[in-house]
Amino acid sequence: MVDSVPQTSTPASAAAEAPTRRSRWRPARADVLAIGVYLALGALVCLNHWGDIPNRVSAHLPTDHSWFEWLFAHGAYSVFQLENPLFTTRQNAPAGVNMMANTSLLGVTLPLAPLTALVGPQVTYVLYLGAALAATAGTSYWVLSRHLVRSRAGAFVGGAFLGFAPGVVHHANGQPNFVSNFLLPLIVLRVLRLGEPGRWRRNGILLGLLVAYQIFINEEMLLLTALACLVVVATYAVLRPKAAWRQAGTFAAALGTGGGLALLLTAYPIWFQFNGPQSYRGLQGGIFHSWGEDLKAYVTFPRDTLAGDAAVEQTLGLTEQNSWFGWPLVVLTVLALLLLVRRSLVARILAVLTVVFTVASLGPTIRFDGAETDIDGPWAYVSEELPLVEMMMPTRLSLIVAAAIGVLLAVAWDAVSRTGRPPVPAQRSGRPLRFPLRFPRRWRRPVGYAAITLALLPLIPRPLPVESVAPPPRFITAEGWRPYVPEGRTLVPVPIPSNVHGLSTLRWSALAQHAFPVPGGYFIGPNEQGEGIFGAANRPTTRLIYSTMGRNAAPDITDVERRQAIEDLRYWQASVVVLGAHPQEAVLRDLMTSLLGTPQRVDDVWLWDVRPLVD
Repeated sequence: MVDSVPQTSTPASAAAEAPTRRSRWRPARADVLAIGVYLALGALVCLNHWGDIPNRVSAHLPTDHSWFEWLFAHGAYSVFQLENPLFTTRQNAPAGVNMMANTSLLGVTLPLAPLTALVGPQVTYVLYLGAALAATAGTSYWVLSRHLVRSRAGAFVGGAFLGFAPGVVHHANGQPNFVSNFLLPLIVLRVLRLGEPGRWRRNGILLGLLVAYQIFINEEMLLLTALACLVVVATYAVLRPKAAWRQAGTFAAALGTGGGLALLLTAYPIWFQFNGPQSYRGLQGGIFHSWGEDLKAYVTFPRDTLAGDAAVEQTLGLTEQNSWFGWPLVVLTVLALLLLVRRSLVARILAVLTVVFTVASLGPTIRFDGAETDIDGPWAYVSEELPLVEMMMPTRLSLIVAAAIGVLLAVAWDAVSRTGRPPVPAQRSGRPLRFPLRFPRRWRRPVGYAAITLALLPLIPRPLPVESVAPPPRFITAEGWRPYVPEGRTLVPVPIPSNVHGLSTLRWSALAQHAFPVPGGYFIGPNEQGEGIFGAANRPTTRLIYSTMGRNAAPDITDVERRQAIEDLRYWQASVVVLGAHPQEAVLRDLMTSLLGTPQRVDDVWLWDVRPLVD
């Protein structure tokens, strides 16, 4: 990139002139190869799941894994039962769950409903996880190769990092919403083209459609993308004030069109999210606000990569590993920015993004090597009560840094190859951007390629760790429950599902495709003050079950507790209480027998038919 930017450049111009129509529409072998490698990497990340999909979950976030399996079942149930997907009573019965106020992935689970109905939520989860990683890399590659760099190899490297960055892969441990980023490169591209003369309506409409759809995939990643675009546009305006001023009217018209369309399409779901049943305001205790990134994490190798080591988590603690770039990539990033920033507008913008969001990710207190220091971080001066801020986790701002590094890798590779061009329409000089190294020319490519490759090799992902879970009872999978659970009644599994207990029993609902509702669950809902809490407010019988599990001994039960159990069962609209195989099966059976009487042995479960007690 050079400073002599043509007067017709747009903020987006971060884009090289468009390739020929032939290259735009005829897939090149390089494109097919890139997509094939991305798909292979996605399959590699999920490899450990495939050996026994029904009985394996993420070893890092098993409850999140089960929640997303449940979400795929929710999508299928909503489609085939023609029920409102924004709300459900199949979990947390009878109060229900506001799906818009939770991470519900509706933009994925609803379209994939036929697949879920065919192969089940467990297989759909694993298939989608690998495909989402590859799709994000694929759309990133497309944007980079068509709009920023000429080098397909450079675009491949950048796309691979954007799709499989350490933080993204780590979120694949049970949180597919954070790997579902395939629309974000397209949204960024569309934002950067809003100032194009004569295309404000088209660009605005496309942006509005993309934003509206992303809202139903992951609102938090959309917010991070919006913050990144804001910094990009502001930086461009500072660096190119005359060009930005000329494009301001077109940009504003396109942005207004896109914003208006997105609001029109999502107005009711967003209203439902904040005002519908089981909505809430903020999280109790503001726990997300204090979760900042550890400075040492930036130069640490992530656990789920070739160079990673699970032992490092004993020092830094169990984190989301949103940065964790490893010291070679950090050194390469600093060096590439220093070499390119003087000549490249894109490099200057990337430098601003990297600095701003590295600092912003540190949270309210600076931490180093797992320990808090006495130094205030930037979030110490930000009110927790600001809209949106109250729900943000500072550490996730480092995902923007990862995106900036991914683009920088493509630009640096392109510069080394000497086939690159600046991210604006053709330079007046007509000369390509060259990597400004002063040693003999014949060494520039091998040294540059080797530096980028060696920085990325340690970050190649490994298969994600999994753990085995008990298979569901035949009573559930073979629909033995049907004679006992009439329409409008609830099956109460023991233990009651929650964010701490009942991982296996929450899966019963998912594997039965939501055919019966269950109490409790894993979600965020309101407490009595309207603040968000994880899971349902525990009723007395729920607390009694959990305390018994904690002591691993059944207590002496009083008549008061028996009456309370009946009251709780009436509240849940229960028809049966079911206990399957469980490590504490004996003590839980003793407890429930003391509360409800002698159970029946039906197939492979203990069953208490409580309809005579609650009707």
